[in-house]
Amino acid sequence: MTKILIIGAGRSTVSLIDYLLKNSLVYDWKITVADVDIKLAQEKIANHPNGKAISFDIKNEEKRRLIIIEHDFIISMLPAFMHADVARDCVEFGKHMATASYVSADMKALDNEAKKKNTILLNECGLDPGIDHASAMKLIDEIKHQGGEVLSFKSYCGGLVAPESNDNPWGYKFSWNPRNVVLAGQGTAQYLHEGQLKFIPYNRLYTQSDIVEMDGYGKFDAYANRDSISYIEAYGLENIKTMVRGTLRQYGYCKAWNVFVKLGLTDDSSKITHANKLTYTSLLGSFLPPASGNLKERLKNFMGDAWDAEIEKQMEYLELFSDKKIKMQEGTPAQLLQALLEEKWKLMPNDKDMIVMQHQFEYTLPGKSIQKLNSSLVVIGKDEQHTGMALTVGLPLAITVKNFLTKQFNLTGVQIPTKKEIYLPLLKELEEYKIIFTEKVIQ
Repeated sequence: MTKILIIGAGRSTVSLIDYLLKNSLVYDWKITVADVDIKLAQEKIANHPNGKAISFDIKNEEKRRLIIIEHDFIISMLPAFMHADVARDCVEFGKHMATASYVSADMKALDNEAKKKNTILLNECGLDPGIDHASAMKLIDEIKHQGGEVLSFKSYCGGLVAPESNDNPWGYKFSWNPRNVVLAGQGTAQYLHEGQLKFIPYNRLYTQSDIVEMDGYGKFDAYANRDSISYIEAYGLENIKTMVRGTLRQYGYCKAWNVFVKLGLTDDSSKITHANKLTYTSLLGSFLPPASGNLKERLKNFMGDAWDAEIEKQMEYLELFSDKKIKMQEGTPAQLLQALLEEKWKLMPNDKDMIVMQHQFEYTLPGKSIQKLNSSLVVIGKDEQHTGMALTVGLPLAITVKNFLTKQFNLTGVQIPTKKEIYLPLLKELEEYKIIFTEKVIQ
């Protein structure tokens, strides 16, 4: 019997837990779901005979270590900054571990010790990162097998709202951690463009977006992720000229979000006390320079040429000009903004989310001119619980854990799904769930 521990039972874990519980009957697994909110864990287990829900506080070191040592494979669905303590415990006790998060410096530092313990630390095995790595590497390896060379690789992904549920001018509703959305892009984005290293600081990120078109779904804004450079080596593309990884939003989102960036409303470093005595209108006004006129006029003048009628509609939808009261007693500007957006961008019971991903390749083949290929994915969720986001984050992780436990591959140390023994069976099984890329040659 194999004992699997899943730490965290948030909105992205539905498909992960469902898949592992279903397969537990075939492979004789026992699944423990641990969360600080035991009701959340119990809901996910749904009285399954091979499932157990427990209350779990990651900060309780003694209990954490006792629970980890009782299990064989640990899946951490905690916020990324909490993985390190779990990973250190796993390596110490010789337990396998998997996450959907980026490989951190703390995780990377455990690579040698994990290999000595014959333990795998599987990371970046969700949607983005995860499915993006697997699908990109399949095409990269195929191009190399034909004697070709990749000259340019651009990869974009976004968790959005499905067209049939798109009823607000932002074209966005939360299908994953709202805090991550509000703080997205902070830092400096770096990528490679025609052989030159490029940087975009946060204050310019949403003004330097590109346009990506998806057949049947129209245009999307695309802005650069923080780090595209480190994946040049991971993908084996040392001679590449252009390398960009980015995030997709509905067309028109970036120029409106830039208003919040320019004002300072996405700042998460300083707290505003007595916030509940303010309205969102007065909060907005307090971030504007002193000037005459009503708030809308002042904001319009502040933004200058970066303001238009569509942005005005987006701000009005959030009730920023209507003296809507702030409910939080205190919080950073980012937290106060998040509270408002969680109310206005909420997925309703019959709403569906949408995952969009596109890889854009330019490459050479022997005896041929430069080839261009787009590989695109669209996944629509079922409802506000069984989202496309939960499916595409949880399922790749669950499938890869199953493949490891059933000895379809045998790797140790820190791994991401860029190796054939991981990505080929993963992509094959994802097709059974209609997670399929469509390839299009660009003339």
